[in-house]
Amino acid sequence: MAMPTTLTPPAPPELLSELRALVQAGRSRVARAVNSELVTLYWHVGKRLRDEVIGDERAAYGEQVVAEVAEALSAEFGRGFGKRSLYRMMRFTEVFPGPEIVSALRSQLSWTHFRELIAIDEPLKRQFYTELCRIERWSTRTLKSKMDGMLFEGTAIAKRPAAVVEGTLEGLRDDGRMTRDLVFRDPYVLDFLGLPADFSEAELEAAILRELEAFLLELGQGFSFVARQKRMSIGADDFYLDLLFFHRRLRALVAIELKLGRFDARDKGRMELYLRWLDRHERQPGENPPLGLILCADKNEEQIELLELSEGSVRVASYLTELPPRALLERKLVESIEHARARAGGGGRD
Repeated sequence: MAMPTTLTPPAPPELLSELRALVQAGRSRVARAVNSELVTLYWHVGKRLRDEVIGDERAAYGEQVVAEVAEALSAEFGRGFGKRSLYRMMRFTEVFPGPEIVSALRSQLSWTHFRELIAIDEPLKRQFYTELCRIERWSTRTLKSKMDGMLFEGTAIAKRPAAVVEGTLEGLRDDGRMTRDLVFRDPYVLDFLGLPADFSEAELEAAILRELEAFLLELGQGFSFVARQKRMSIGADDFYLDLLFFHRRLRALVAIELKLGRFDARDKGRMELYLRWLDRHERQPGENPPLGLILCADKNEEQIELLELSEGSVRVASYLTELPPRALLERKLVESIEHARARAGGGGRD
């Protein structure tokens, strides 16, 4: 007579789940540690090579040294030490010259992050992307996407004088202090909405809510959705705010009004009314005063300058429902930056 088979109970699912989490966390720590050491290694290799060739005026000598080192290191250690890689390491130490800076960043940014950053020639722009990448924990892919989309040029901070930009970025680096100029941008590209040519304001709002995740990405990290058509009863009248968000780092409500046509000075008055109502009835203890963003098809620069809307709690920005050619977008952004800086240098506020 056959003996009954004893069934072994399966491993508890919670045990497997816990062990998977342990393995994944361990692998992540190992990867971060390896990356941190690689960044340090590449900085020191680049520093030593620069020290060797920087004082020699013979360009041929520098090229010869790099070629010979690349051949020797590649033969001994394999990929990662070719001529192009060594030149990247030298560039790395050129634009990040202080070892203390690299030491502070190496646990948060990978070598692939640094490869993208060292390709930026303008120091303030490079510092902008470095700090935002660190603070918002961008992947390399996200960093590249932000750079390709000209995030810096479209952000309000780019229109400030260089000294103001530098001070703002130092505050972000040293104290994690996020400012409105780092959050708000112009224009906002809403090409993902798929709107018809003759869309209405209601269709624009509905499309934003339908593609809310993409809209939040375009607004930037830190925004969370609160309400649509927020009702505000003021005396005998009811008003309805198009969209209401909260920004975590600014610790403030952000009211957004959508406008199909051109900005009008009267739009500022209505937004200020909304902000005062939100400040009185919705603002929570510990929060900063609410901010307003008027999104319109045309900004009307003359009125915006006279109203000094780049300084207060109400900002105006344009939106694009189709992504223009990069050359056209770049030209418009550069012209806008130059105009704003020239105005500031001619007696406008910093």
